[in-house]
Amino acid sequence: MPELPEVETVRRQLEPRLVNRQVLEAGSFDHPKFTPARDVTGAFIRGVRRRGKYLLVSTDDHRELVVHLGMTGQLRFTPGGPNTEDPYLRAWWHLDGDETLEFADVRRFGRLRVVEAGNYAGIPTLANAGPEPWDPALTPKLFHSLLSQSKRALKTQLLSQRPIAGVGNIYADEALWIAKINPKVKQLGLERAGRLLEAIQETLRQGVDNGGTTLRDYRNAEGGEGENQHALFCYGRSGEPCGRCNTTLVSDVIDARTTTWCPRCQKR
Repeated sequence: MPELPEVETVRRQLEPRLVNRQVLEAGSFDHPKFTPARDVTGAFIRGVRRRGKYLLVSTDDHRELVVHLGMTGQLRFTPGGPNTEDPYLRAWWHLDGDETLEFADVRRFGRLRVVEAGNYAGIPTLANAGPEPWDPALTPKLFHSLLSQSKRALKTQLLSQRPIAGVGNIYADEALWIAKINPKVKQLGLERAGRLLEAIQETLRQGVDNGGTTLRDYRNAEGGEGENQHALFCYGRSGEPCGRCNTTLVSDVIDARTTTWCPRCQKR
């Protein structure tokens, strides 16, 4: 599922091509997850933001189109009208200038919503998301406090989005490896919480710089793949040697998510 670096990459590509354009017509697959696409017909687009793993497209009538890409969702531009022959086309917005923004989603895990600007009460994961990773207010002390509110495995806490927004399976494994912290640990002291925060910021920044991670499905708004899959230290490398100590990396399922770590560098 696209995480912060993938969504931020898409946002940066969408923003210069969407802002100040009008949605002349919109359509969607006939399912409640996608029909909200139609609700922005006639609106002018004023901004494209990101919050955690969500894209927020603001309109001139003080609303936001909230886009969650799910596992296989892709936003892309096409000249002219929508390609309605595409069996995976779930929603589309025909823009002035005769160009269409399409939302394709093979597995249909993506979702669209239209809300009053800033009102995310109906989207709990977004409403309850923790601070953005580079929010100046997110100090090691605050991060430690947020992590201390749960007694679940640390990996699970990160994926919940509550202590910090935007981290998913890939970047959680990477950050925990960088910080030398075992994913099954349930509590951290202040020093290790600070180290983990720095590792999260580092691995997410690298992911953004590399245009995201493409393992199978992710494509950016220009149809290209990310490059960060070539820079992963830990995720998906179970059975391979640790790049730091040469110990064989291991994996296990933690709360239904496959997790990889180094048994030597990341002792409990």
